[in-house]
Amino acid sequence: MREYDLRNAHWHKSSYSDQHGGDCVEVAQNLPGIVPVRDTKLSGDGPVLLVPARSWAEFIEAVKA
Repeated sequence: MREYDLRNAHWHKSSYSDQHGGDCVEVAQNLPGIVPVRDTKLSGDGPVLLVPARSWAEFIEAVKA
């Protein structure tokens, strides 16, 4: 499995996150070909799910529909 350097990832918190550490996610969209996703409560310390960028785009379109 390929390893990715996420030190330069630009994380963005979901607009649905509350200010009290609610159950939401952060995504980084500045890495070619992948979209890293992580739990906001574990920012920096928890696991990261790596989603192919094309799959992420299809997921977002399905959610919007």
